[in-house]
Amino acid sequence: MSGRSARAEQPQAHGAGDPQPDDRVLTWPNLISFVRLLGVPLFLYLFLVERFDVAAIVVLAVGGTSDWVDGWIARRLGQVSRLGELLDPLADRLYILATLIAFTVREVVPWQFTAALLARELLLVGSLGVLRRYGYGPPPVHYVGKTATFLLLAAFPILLLAAVVPAASAVAGAVGWALAWWGLVLYWVAGALYVIQARQLVRAVRGRQGGPA
Repeated sequence: MSGRSARAEQPQAHGAGDPQPDDRVLTWPNLISFVRLLGVPLFLYLFLVERFDVAAIVVLAVGGTSDWVDGWIARRLGQVSRLGELLDPLADRLYILATLIAFTVREVVPWQFTAALLARELLLVGSLGVLRRYGYGPPPVHYVGKTATFLLLAAFPILLLAAVVPAASAVAGAVGWALAWWGLVLYWVAGALYVIQARQLVRAVRGRQGGPA
């Protein structure tokens, strides 16, 4: 394989007790992920076009909760699939990016917060591009990244609640921003871990090829 090991094409690792991913498409977790993807344009339509803020809060809350549900069902039923491993983080990122853009447009969050999260995404895209050049796919999702995603997806509907319901603004705003800032910090920590992992993988390939580390 022109200096690249077969393992380089399959970098994702699973624990000894974890179900191994297969090629199934029609599974309950994948169905949930497809529904979550459909929720992204629905949220944008409700929030930016129709201004149905309460309905938008519900869509965000369901989208964030189902992020945990599909993973739990996949492990519980042994329905871990390669498609699911792509769809789940894709749905997470689309929810985060779509929500950030919509919130920035309607001034629910400051643009600086959005810029900080988008900068992290650009860092990850650059790292993935380098890995692809060396025959690697995306690195396995780190628990820090999962925690950051959970915090952000939990923060967004609470921040929206604070923005559209004046009676709840004080408490919901405090809780929402606490979750959001912790999520942002952990998002960057996870990004740094991905960059370190990518560097280690690239150095390993260069070492096998006899190139500079």
